[in-house]
Amino acid sequence: MSERSDVELMLATAGGDEEAFGDLVVRHRNAIVNLAHRYLRNRADADDLAQQVFLKVYRARKRYRPDAKFTTWLYRVAVNACLNEVRNRKRRVTWVAASLDGGADADAGASAGSRLADTAGEAPPDFVEKEELKERVRDAVAQLPERQRLAILLNKFHGLSYEELAETLDMTIPGVKSLLVRARENVRTTIEPYLRTGASGADVLQPGKRRGTA
Repeated sequence: MSERSDVELMLATAGGDEEAFGDLVVRHRNAIVNLAHRYLRNRADADDLAQQVFLKVYRARKRYRPDAKFTTWLYRVAVNACLNEVRNRKRRVTWVAASLDGGADADAGASAGSRLADTAGEAPPDFVEKEELKERVRDAVAQLPERQRLAILLNKFHGLSYEELAETLDMTIPGVKSLLVRARENVRTTIEPYLRTGASGADVLQPGKRRGTA
């Protein structure tokens, strides 16, 4: 793996260094796939979207300017790709049925549910409860409006600060804070019936450990 910074690798890519671009892909592909997987809830779609993102990055190499942190710029490309994919799904309509009946598109939730069913008889009750809570939170996040969902995912799982979120989502910092508050409140409202049974969802709603996060 190259010891050059992201900016150095991107500038080298703009200069025709194909190896530098390969290093960028290796360095950041998993993060982009994970974001897309959490947002789209389909691994195959996430892999395809990651390829699209890095293709867009490569095509934009000549226009790249190191005015912002490279990862912030990369996440903005990924966010736009995620939003475009959801819009395309809406046009095809099929994603609605999949989200309602837990069809093949919801592979992550289905596989998690089957694993939980297989191990419920042998796993400790607290483990089962935590896994069930995580699945309910994932389902609640999936029901959020698009920008709220992206804000939660980028903050909680990818550790983006208020400043980085604002730049990625093209919002003000107060706007980002308000968006996160609404997103967390919507998740809590959705899982409230389950929380009344005694489970605590506080930890899964908190952001990743990083300076400047909510």
